[in-house]
Parts: sequence; C-alpha cells; structure tokens
Amino acid sequence: MFYGALRQTAAVLARTLCRPTVEGRENIPATGAVLLASNHLSFVDSVVIPLSVTSRRVRFLAKSDYFEGSGLKGRSAKALFGALGAVPVRRTSARDAMASLDLMLERLREGEACVVYPEGTRSRDGRLYRGRTGVAHLALESKAPVVPVAVSGTEKVQPIGASMPRPHHFTVRFGEPLDFSTGYDHLAPGKARREITDHIMDAIHGLSGQERAGKYNTFAGEG
Repeated sequence: MFYGALRQTAAVLARTLCRPTVEGRENIPATGAVLLASNHLSFVDSVVIPLSVTSRRVRFLAKSDYFEGSGLKGRSAKALFGALGAVPVRRTSARDAMASLDLMLERLREGEACVVYPEGTRSRDGRLYRGRTGVAHLALESKAPVVPVAVSGTEKVQPIGASMPRPHHFTVRFGEPLDFSTGYDHLAPGKARREITDHIMDAIHGLSGQERAGKYNTFAGEG
C-alpha cells in the first residue's frame, strides 16, 4: 500500500508540474511479458516511462547505489525507486552487464513489463545512437513483444549534470508492438540480433524524429 501511494503521489506531481503528453498507451499489452525499448535523453526517463504506463507496473534497471544510501535521502531514494519498479544492479564490468540482462530476462519470463535503453546510456547531444544488441537477445530469448518508445523533453526536465528535476513539458510515445518470436531461425545468432536491433532502432526513430548519430554512444557515465 505504501509503495502504491508513493507511486500515485509521484504521478500526480508529474502531471501537475510537467503537463506531459502520453501517446499510444493502448499499444502496451495489459498482461504478459513485454519489452519497452526506448531512446534515452535523461536520468528522469526511468521515472517518466513507468509513470506513463498506468495499466501495469514496469521494471527497469537502476544502480544499486540508489538502494544503499543512508539517512533520509537514502531511504527516500530506495522507497521511490522501489515504488517505480526498479531492479537494483551493479554496473562496473562486462560481467555486471551480462548479469543485468539475465535479471531482465528473469522478469520477462515471469510475465512482467521491462524498460531497456538500446543506446546503452543517455545521449548527451540529443541524437539517436546505434542500438546495442542486448535488446535483441532479450526479445529472442523471452519471445516477448517489443514496444518501441520515444521520449522527448525529458532532457529539459533533468539535464545531464542537474541534481534535481525541474518543471517542463515532456512527451512519451508508445509505438505498435513488434514481434520477433519467429522468422530468425535461419540466421546466425549475431546477424539475427543485429537485424532485430536495427529494426527496433528504426521504430524508435520513427517515433522520436531524432537525428541519427550513426555510431555507438561511448559515454561512460550513468545510463
């Protein structure tokens, strides 16, 4: 009950202060596993996307630091991220990255909705970067539909380097689900993952209209 009340409070604050536009909620299945693959402009994306999905709880990965802080600030962060559906992970090595994918796959196999950012980290210049193939791995292994997502304006809500969000309008668009459960058995695994990832990034681009960078985002900061 506490987590539900905290989530509801956060949703009311977001609607009141930011007046968001949310399009395509009907494209999110009401039940069963679904992978929400989004562009990534701001830390606050992991807040606004779960809050924009009113029909079910959404899982996303968050640094374990947010669950381990002390004092009032630490307890508040843990409560908020728990209410929003965060899954704590450590991200300091390639092994941690694989463990993160395994955690997401577990959640998908349990029939949950999960958010992933194929670009790997936030775009610092607003361009859409090439997708990494972890999203395709999750789609192939779980057989879950992939709903492309585009956020815009969130980089103004909480710019990179800002410690706190600020009131600003943002938009979240959910596209039509993509089905990758069949049709890729004839391809080598690496080629299948690349084709699926590119297809997903094309769908995100169609929703976001961002300029495409044509390369991977190599910024080593937080995702």
